[in-house]
Amino acid sequence: MYSGPISRFLCCAALLSSCSRLSLAQNTESKPAPVIDVHVHAMDANFPGVAPMCPNTPKFTASDPKAKEDPFGWVKEQCTPALYPSAPGEYMKDVLAEMERLNVTAVVFGEPKSVQKWKDAASARIISGTSFQNGFPPGQRVPLEDLRKDFTTGGFKVMGEIGLQYEGISPSDPSVDAYFALAEELDIPVAIHMGTGGSGRANVMMPKFRGSMGNPLLLEELLARHPKLRVQVMHAGYPMIDNMLTLLQANSHVYVDVAGLIWSYPIKEVNRYIERLVDAGFEDRVMFGTDQLIWPKLMAYSISIIQNADYLTPQQKRDILYNNAARFLRIDTAQAK
Repeated sequence: MYSGPISRFLCCAALLSSCSRLSLAQNTESKPAPVIDVHVHAMDANFPGVAPMCPNTPKFTASDPKAKEDPFGWVKEQCTPALYPSAPGEYMKDVLAEMERLNVTAVVFGEPKSVQKWKDAASARIISGTSFQNGFPPGQRVPLEDLRKDFTTGGFKVMGEIGLQYEGISPSDPSVDAYFALAEELDIPVAIHMGTGGSGRANVMMPKFRGSMGNPLLLEELLARHPKLRVQVMHAGYPMIDNMLTLLQANSHVYVDVAGLIWSYPIKEVNRYIERLVDAGFEDRVMFGTDQLIWPKLMAYSISIIQNADYLTPQQKRDILYNNAARFLRIDTAQAK
C-alpha cells in the first residue's frame, strides 16, 4: 500500500549480505517481559528470490550511473547470523509466532483489509494502523470520510505509516493538512516517516524521495497548526540528530521510534544515535520498533540491540521496549502480561 515499505522491500529484495557481529538474544525466561513494537507492516506475501539478510551493514557502497546499478547499497559480505525470509505463505504465521514467543504487542500498519487479517489472527497482540496514502506509485489519497470511518467504527488506533517523504512532500504541506486535522479531532496519534530511506541508493529506486523532506524540523508548522496532535517520528529522524533534538525540546507531544534505523546501519552508529537521544534527556520519548518486514527473526534481533546496549540502564531498556509506547498509545499497563 505504502511507498515507504514497498520501496524498502524492492531495495531489500535483492539483498545478499553484510556483516554483523551481534548474535540473537537468547531468552531464558518462560515468559519475557512485555514489549511494544510500534512499527510493523501487514505483509503476508511470498518473497521469491530474497536472500538471507545481514543486519547492521558495516558500510554503504557507491555506484556508477554509467553502469547497471543495484537497487541497494549495502556491502556484500557473508555474516553469521543471517536472517532468512519465511517459506511461501508462512510469513504472517511466523511473525505472529515470534510475537507470542517474545511477548510482543505490535502496531501493524497497512491497507485496512490487510491489517484486519492480522487482527483476526491475533487480536490481543495487534494494534491496527492505517494511513491516508493509498497505492503505489505514491500520490494517491484515501477519501477523508473513508479514513474517518476507519478510526471511528473500524477499530483503527494509529494513523500511519505516512510516507510523504517518498513523494518529496513536507509533512507540513497544506495539501494533506485535513488528514492531520482529522487525527487531532479524533485524538489519533500519527506515525510519520522522517529521515532514513532506501539503502544508500534512494536515487536509483525512488526518484521522488528527498532526504531534505525528512528533516524533523519540517514538522514544526504542522505542530503549530495542530497543537494537540501526538506525533511518532519514525526512524527517529535519522541521521539528523541535532534537528531531532531541537524538535523534541520544542514539542512535548513528539515521540520517536528507532525502527529500521536499529538494524539498517552500522551498529556503532545505531548505538551512538540512540545514546544521543537518551543523553539529551529524552529517554521517556524513545520507543522500540522494528519496521518488521520479510524476515521474521528481525524482531528478536532488534530487541537484542536494546537489551545488549551497555549505555542504557535496566529501567531505560524497559522504558524503550515498553513503557514509553504504552504511555504514547495510552495502553492500560495494569492489563499487560
